[in-house]
Amino acid sequence: MREIKKNAWTPDNISNLNGRVYVITGANSGIGFDATKILLSKGAEVIMLNRSESKSKQAIDDIKVKFGNKAKVSFIKMDLAQLSSVKEASEQLAKKISRIDALICNAAIAQVPNQQFTKDGFESQLGVNHYGHFLLQGLLFPIIEKSKGRIVVVGSMGYNLGLKTMQFDDMNWDKNYNANSAYSQSKLAQIMSVYELQDKLKKAGNTNVKVYACHPGASSTSLIKTSGSLMTRIAWKLMTLTPLVQSAEKGSYPELMCATEENLDEKGFYGPTGRNYWTGPVGECKLEAHALDKSVAERLWNLSEKETNFKWSL
Repeated sequence: MREIKKNAWTPDNISNLNGRVYVITGANSGIGFDATKILLSKGAEVIMLNRSESKSKQAIDDIKVKFGNKAKVSFIKMDLAQLSSVKEASEQLAKKISRIDALICNAAIAQVPNQQFTKDGFESQLGVNHYGHFLLQGLLFPIIEKSKGRIVVVGSMGYNLGLKTMQFDDMNWDKNYNANSAYSQSKLAQIMSVYELQDKLKKAGNTNVKVYACHPGASSTSLIKTSGSLMTRIAWKLMTLTPLVQSAEKGSYPELMCATEENLDEKGFYGPTGRNYWTGPVGECKLEAHALDKSVAERLWNLSEKETNFKWSL
């Protein structure tokens, strides 16, 4: 392993990725788009899993202007708000490729002002951010395992801004919906499931797959613009004009590190290490104890299998 100075990781640490295949959700804009471009610049192949066909085609056109028509990038339509779409996209992907070096669960929605539901009846942020990705990871796991690959889950420091557990008696927030609280729970669910999967793999003696959790800090993307309220969008727009917010490219560094860096400790939680973990050099961040509550994580895992109607084979 190359020696990395503490809190000093950048894409310069990525070596040649020829022959490697990366699958990224939400890759036609923001952090996912920047991660895609950086991986392509290192010689990798990237398959984008996105909801919008038109935006994906435009993103690919932009990439080919930069890297040429031989750029190894493609797109499969997938809507995380619809479990049948996740299944269909996984089937298409399995026919298209035989290896996945890393699945990067990057897509998200945030700060949805009013309670909304996915096609399957889940609160929208929990459904998209957690359940959709939970199913995708499970469906693609056989390919990832065969490839001795990785699963990278992009969480958020928002996991620590709401309830410090799962609201199991009302996961859809029918009684007390709040945009911030529901978003926080969806991100907490994602992060808890990372460390629960690590435990399950260890118990099964499976050393082929590594699983990582990270967060992008405060990065200038369209995330809030696409789902937040008008006031939230205005406030965020003003914030992006200050040093409190970093570029989308820098926001992509944590997921890229988790997807490519050799011998990275799975128990870490990676992201910007500056004040409040909003910006700054990429490194390991403190993960609060409630995100590692084993009893809650096990209950969440069982509920997630039930709600997605998918049983992991571990």
